[in-house]
Amino acid sequence: MTDAVKPAVAAAPESGFGSLRALTPWVAAAAVFLVLPYAFTSGAALTMLSLMGIMIVFTLSYNMLLGQTGMLSFGHAVYYGLGAFFTVHVMNFVIRNGLPVPVPVIPIVGGLFGLVFGILFGWVSTKRGGTAFAMISLGLAELVASSANILRGFFGGEEGITTNRTKLLGVFGYNFGPQIQVYFLIAAWCVLCMILMYAITRTPLGRMCNAVRENAERAQFVGYDPRMVRFLAFCLASFFAGVAGSLAAINFEIVNATYVGVGQSGVVLLAAYVGGIGFFFGPIIGAVIVTYLQVMLSDVTEIWQLYFGLMFIVIVMFAPNGVAGLIMMHRPLWRAGVVGRVVPAYLVALGPALLFTAAAILLIEMIHHAAAKVGEGPKMTFLRVPLDLSSPVSWLGAVGLLAVGFILSRLVWPMIARAWGDAMGTARERGFVA
Repeated sequence: MTDAVKPAVAAAPESGFGSLRALTPWVAAAAVFLVLPYAFTSGAALTMLSLMGIMIVFTLSYNMLLGQTGMLSFGHAVYYGLGAFFTVHVMNFVIRNGLPVPVPVIPIVGGLFGLVFGILFGWVSTKRGGTAFAMISLGLAELVASSANILRGFFGGEEGITTNRTKLLGVFGYNFGPQIQVYFLIAAWCVLCMILMYAITRTPLGRMCNAVRENAERAQFVGYDPRMVRFLAFCLASFFAGVAGSLAAINFEIVNATYVGVGQSGVVLLAAYVGGIGFFFGPIIGAVIVTYLQVMLSDVTEIWQLYFGLMFIVIVMFAPNGVAGLIMMHRPLWRAGVVGRVVPAYLVALGPALLFTAAAILLIEMIHHAAAKVGEGPKMTFLRVPLDLSSPVSWLGAVGLLAVGFILSRLVWPMIARAWGDAMGTARERGFVA
C-alpha cells in the first residue's frame, strides 16, 4: 500500500453501531427533530414537519426496493394506503369497545397489515424482476385503487373513513390532540424507522439485496436465491410503508382512496430519485424537498405538478444520483481541504442559473395564463411585476431573459470546470481520490 493511499484508508468511516462515531448521526437526527418545533412554532410549520416525517419513512421504505434491491415499483402506495385504512378501522374498533390501547403503539398495526399484504402481493410480483416486476406492481396498484371505489364498506367511497385519535388511551396525560404532540409521535417513529432501516442495510440480507441489484445471476451462482432476496426486501419495505401510512392516518384522522392511488406511488418515486437512490440519506433529502414543494407550490401556482415533472426530468438528465450524489461528489474535496476552491465559481454561476430559472418559470406562467385563464384577461403579475400578455414586449422580454440566462450559464461553465479540475487534481495528489 502506497503512502498516497493511506490517508484515504485511514479516514474511512467506521460502519455499524459499535462506536460513538457511528451513533453520532442518529443522535444528531434526534436532536434536529427535537429542536425544529421550537424553531418553527406556527401551526402550518408543525403540520409540514409532520408530513416530512411521514414522507421520510415512506421514501426510505421505497428505497429498500429501488435503491437497495433494484426493484422499480409503481405501486408502493398500496401498502402505505392499506396500512392507513386498517389503522383507522382498528382505531375505531378500539374506541367503540373502550380498549386500553394508546396512540403511540398504533403504527405497529399499519406496519403489520402492510407486511401481510406485502407477503401476499410480494409472493406473486417478486417471481420476476426488472420490467416485469414494475408492470406487475402497476397492475396490483390499479387493482387495489379500483377496489377502493367498489368496496365502499371498507374504503368509505369518496368520503373515506374518519377516526378520532383523542379518544384512545392517553399516555402520561397526553391525548395527542394538539399538533405538536402528534409531531413528536411522528418524529419518534421516524427516527426509530430510520435506525431500523439503516441497520437492515448493514446485515447480510442488506448486502445480498445490493448483490441482487448489481447482478442477480452472480448472486445465484454463489448460492443465494435472488427471488427470495427480492421477496424479503419487498416484505420489509411493505412493513415500513404500512407504518408510514399509519402515521398519516393518525395525523389526518381521515383516509380516502388517494392513499392507495398511483399518484401517491409517483410522489414517493419522485422523492427517492430527487434525493438520490444510491445513498441512504438521499431519500431523506428528497422527502423533505418534495414535501416542502408540495405544500408551498400548491399555494403559489395552479400548475405546481408541472414543475414537479420538470424537476424530475432535470434530476434524471443532469444529476442521476440526485441531490445526495451532488453532495457526495464534494466529499473528496472536503476531506482534502480544497472545497473552497470551487465555491467562488459556484457563486459566480448562481446568478445566471437563477436568471435562467426565473425566466423559464415566467414563460411557463405566461403560457398557462394565456391558455387557461382567458376569462381573466391578458393582465397578470409575476413576482409583483404587472405584465400585459397582449403586448409583444412582455413575450419578447421573457424570451430575452431566458436567452441571456442560458448564454451566461454557458459562459461561466468553463470556469466551473477549471475550478473543479484544479480541486480534484489536488485531492488526488493528497490521496483522497483513487
